[in-house]
Amino acid sequence: MAEAALERAPVRAPKTKAALSTAAAFWLLVALIGQWAFFYYIIAFYGASTLAGEFETWNRLEPLSGHASFRPGETLGNTAFGAHALGAGVVAFGGALQLLPFVRKRWPRFHRWNGRVFLFTVTALALWGVYLTFTRRPPDGFNDWATPVNGVLILGFAALALRFALARNIATHQRWAMRLYLVSNAQWFTRVGVFAYFVIASAVGHEPSFRDPFFPFWAWGCFLVPLGVLQLYFLAQDRGGPVSRLAMSAGLVGLTLAMGAGMVAFALFSQKLINGEPLGF
Repeated sequence: MAEAALERAPVRAPKTKAALSTAAAFWLLVALIGQWAFFYYIIAFYGASTLAGEFETWNRLEPLSGHASFRPGETLGNTAFGAHALGAGVVAFGGALQLLPFVRKRWPRFHRWNGRVFLFTVTALALWGVYLTFTRRPPDGFNDWATPVNGVLILGFAALALRFALARNIATHQRWAMRLYLVSNAQWFTRVGVFAYFVIASAVGHEPSFRDPFFPFWAWGCFLVPLGVLQLYFLAQDRGGPVSRLAMSAGLVGLTLAMGAGMVAFALFSQKLINGEPLGF
């Protein structure tokens, strides 16, 4: 029996590696769809209202968020918010392209220039985000510090991704770029996570409420959970055995399905927001 197991091991290891790669590709495909749907939402809602000069439209979310995005007379603050919202569209559209292997291989020059635009945009967004946090809603509790911490991580990961790219250490650069991609999309993960929670909680018979413990957890989890999952993926990829790779593959598929449910629910909600319809979950 032991000899048979040893004979099967070399065959099983490549299969589990393939399973892990397939699960990662599945996540990336779903994330790419979600990111481009998010880009559509940003352009259709923030972009259209900005071009029309109808900045009050930004406040349609005020009943849910508890604060106004557009404040008459606050020119700098409104400019910062508008740039922050529209800049997220650049991150959503171009960021995921940086992770696609065939883009890196077939169009290396585009990859480099798109990467420069991405680095500049996320750095500016992080600085604008910290500015908005301290000028509009100064931290008044532990969870209020999540956004500034996220901004610091973006700046740190951007610096490391650039450093290793310049040093031509491409393997290390790619890993820091993946971490940067995740923390830069915290606002997208916030929305997807919240709507996934509403869908899953409702499906199991729980009536979700904004008083649920999930929401203070997700203030930090929107960027720490993706980072943690990515690190577990790296460990399974580098040093994991067949069992750990299969477990990581299954976990990644499950998380991707939950993410997909949140994406669909948010897409339906955002379309109501774009159309000016009554909001509801």
